[in-house]
Amino acid sequence: MSYYGYPRYVPVAERRLKAEKAAAKATKAGIKLSPIAAYRGAIAKTFWGKAWCDNLEHYSDYENRLPRGRTYVRNGSVIDLQITAGEVQAQVMGSSLYKIKVSVAPVAKTQWQTMAADCAGSIDSLVGLLQGKLSQPVMQRICKPDTGLFPAPKDIKFSCSCPDSASMCKHIAAVLYGVGARLDQQPELLFSLRQVDPKDLVAQAGAVLPNIKKVPASRKVLVDASLADVFGLEMAEVAQPAKLSVLRKKRSVASKTTKAGTINEVVKAKRIKTVKT
Repeated sequence: MSYYGYPRYVPVAERRLKAEKAAAKATKAGIKLSPIAAYRGAIAKTFWGKAWCDNLEHYSDYENRLPRGRTYVRNGSVIDLQITAGEVQAQVMGSSLYKIKVSVAPVAKTQWQTMAADCAGSIDSLVGLLQGKLSQPVMQRICKPDTGLFPAPKDIKFSCSCPDSASMCKHIAAVLYGVGARLDQQPELLFSLRQVDPKDLVAQAGAVLPNIKKVPASRKVLVDASLADVFGLEMAEVAQPAKLSVLRKKRSVASKTTKAGTINEVVKAKRIKTVKT
């Protein structure tokens, strides 16, 4: 503690060292931790991770409090983050190791049913859903404030073991951003957190395809002659494959007969001319 009653500032390098020691101690005790590894750049890079962070930053309740946790999550201070149904439990290294608990209310049943109905026929597969391969209308519907999949401030409750009296300390802010980073690798955890089944959003092919029309009865099918009368067209008869060879033979015989007849007439004419001469 500092002289003024506030926790003393702990440099990043010192926090990292303390975090490594805490992680090693937990591993030795057989406790499996799930840390948010240190990194640079954007906190989240995929659709689900970015949508989670964007949703948090959308609310004025968190506007001035969240930035305090960005550096913490980026420099590896979140040494453990576990997401289960309706709850996030984490450990963050500050001046000491603090425990954080975040409770998230489930999506209301009627709200989820409405969302599923609005998305029906627009999501092809569960894989595509989790990969964020969604149309713009579906993304807007899922991310819609208050009535979408992401929680509003009223749906979130949190606590931290640190002495900071702020309603949202930097350790809690780091955990909330850490959820976004985790959703980059495991987007299915969002559905578990909100206690809904992602399969409900996946369209069933049979439900969205139009009914197949029945084949019309034979008495309702217009024959070629009727079509010719109606449209004033000469309908050419389509020969069946099995009859083509027979038809070709008849044409060949007829052609030979015609040629033979023509030759005989020419010879006969020459004979008559010779006799007269």
